Amino acid sequence: MQEKELYIKIEQNIEILNKKVYLSDIAKLYSTDSKMVHDLNKTELMTIQAKENTKYIVSIMKVIELISKKYPGCKVNNLGEQDFIISYIVPEKKGKKWEYVKAVFVAAIILLGSAFSIMTFNADVSVADIFDKTYKLVLGQEASSNGVVEIAYCIGLPIGITVFFNHFSRKATCNDPTPLQVEMRTYEEDTNKALIQNASREGKTIDAH
Repeated sequence: MQEKELYIKIEQNIEILNKKVYLSDIAKLYSTDSKMVHDLNKTELMTIQAKENTKYIVSIMKVIELISKKYPGCKVNNLGEQDFIISYIVPEKKGKKWEYVKAVFVAAIILLGSAFSIMTFNADVSVADIFDKTYKLVLGQEASSNGVVEIAYCIGLPIGITVFFNHFSRKATCNDPTPLQVEMRTYEEDTNKALIQNASREGKTIDAH
């Protein structure tokens, strides 16, 4: 009899909304035995008891143990993470009005913070002095009031930020992630690794018995 072989892939962090967690919720399974895959997808991994948002650190050994109990002779090939995070999120019903209020509030915070950052940057590098020197070099005299350079700077700054982050165009100029997206993904990966390492050191990882 040919030995059954299963390929399994699990991401580093999986968000779960239901109390009962099945293998299909956390993993992608593949095998030539489709019946086995269908059966394993319906296999319960754990039942969450928490009543609030909680993160659980789980070892791939726990998953392999569960699979081996149902299919003792199955060879499991892990193509994903060795330790992963199950993030349980309590479903919340919120009205659209509240979502709009939060969006406006966040947008206002970002606007004020960005404006403050730009002003402090201009003050630090003495942009006004630079403009004065530019006028002297080009025109040979000091500017009597705000001129073309200041206007071009005010217009070019928001346009440059918009083009650089490339978030407002329906058709992106390229498929590469923006610098902000790269930083967010890096922060997310570092946070996940720290959670996994802390759980391992504290012995809180859900592992095989």
